Amino acid sequence: MDEETLERVREVVRAIPAGTTSSYGEVAARAGLPGRARLVGRILAEDGHDLPWHRVLRADGTCAPHIAQEQAARLRVEGVLLVDGRLPRRRR
Repeated sequence: MDEETLERVREVVRAIPAGTTSSYGEVAARAGLPGRARLVGRILAEDGHDLPWHRVLRADGTCAPHIAQEQAARLRVEGVLLVDGRLPRRRR
C-alpha cells in the first residue's frame, strides 16, 4: 500500500472529533477511497495505534468484535454511549 493512501486515511481518522464516531465506509469515502471500508479497517488494524481508531465503527454502529470491549471503553470515556454494543439509532 502506498504512503499517500495511508496518510489520507490517517488524516481523516485524526479529524474525527472526540465524542463522535464515523464508519469505516465514511472514512474510506472521505479519504477518496469509496467502497474500500475493509481497506480502512486493515490500515487501522496494522497502523492505527497512534490514531483515534476507536472512533471508527462498523456500518451498523457496532464495534469490531475482536476489540469491542476496549473500543467501547474508550468511547465511553469520550461520552459516547453504546446500547447493547452499538450506537443507538437516531430518530429522523
